[in-house]
Amino acid sequence: MRVIIVEDHTLLREGVARLFGEAGHHVIGSLSSCEDLDDLIERTDPDLVVLDVRLPPDFTDEGARAAAEIKNARPHLGVLMLSQHIETTHSVSLAGLPGFGYLLKDRVLDVVEFLAAAERVAGGGSALDPHVVSRLLDRTYRADRISTLTDREHEVLRLMAQGLTNTGIARRLALSERTVEAHVRRLLMKLDLDDSDDANRRVLAVVRYLGVATESA
Repeated sequence: MRVIIVEDHTLLREGVARLFGEAGHHVIGSLSSCEDLDDLIERTDPDLVVLDVRLPPDFTDEGARAAAEIKNARPHLGVLMLSQHIETTHSVSLAGLPGFGYLLKDRVLDVVEFLAAAERVAGGGSALDPHVVSRLLDRTYRADRISTLTDREHEVLRLMAQGLTNTGIARRLALSERTVEAHVRRLLMKLDLDDSDDANRRVLAVVRYLGVATESA
C-alpha cells in the first residue's frame, strides 16, 4: 500500500509513517500542510491519503476540505481523516463514499485496528470512528425512518456504519449471526435500503442515507 501522510505535528506524522513502514507499507510522501498535496498525489499515485482535519494555515477544516476535493477529483483514492475533534460539515457527505475513513487520533494507539482500518479504506471500504458515527446518528435521529428503529436496531446500525460485518456485530453484541441478520434485514427495510448480501455495500448505503437525512433534518 502506497501512503501519503499530511499532519502538522512532526512526532505524530513520523510515528504514523513508522507504523505503516513496519507493517510493510510504503510511505511515499509526508507533508505538514495541504499546500503541495495535489502535486504530490499527481506525481506519486498513492493508494491512501491520511490527513489531519485541522491543518495550517488556519487550523479549522483545511484537511476536511482537502479530503472532499480529493474524493471529488479521484473517487477511487482512499482517504482517511484523523482528528482530535469531530467535524461533521464535510464528513456527512464524505461518509457515504467508498474508500473513506474518519478516526479520532487516539485510535492510532491501537496499532492493529488502525492499520486494518487504513487497509480497508485503501481497498475501497469504510472506517468510521464510533464517536463520529454517534454524532451523525444523533444529528439524524429526528428523521422519521431513523426514529422507527428499535434500540437494538439502532445499535446494530451504529456497528454497521463502523464497518463491522454481521459476524463482527454478533460478537460485539453477544448475539447469534442469525439474530443479527434478522436485525439488519428489518432495519434496512425500515430505512428503505436495498438488502444487499455485500456487507460493505450495506454500510455505504446506510451511511449515505444518514448523510441525506442530516442535510434534510
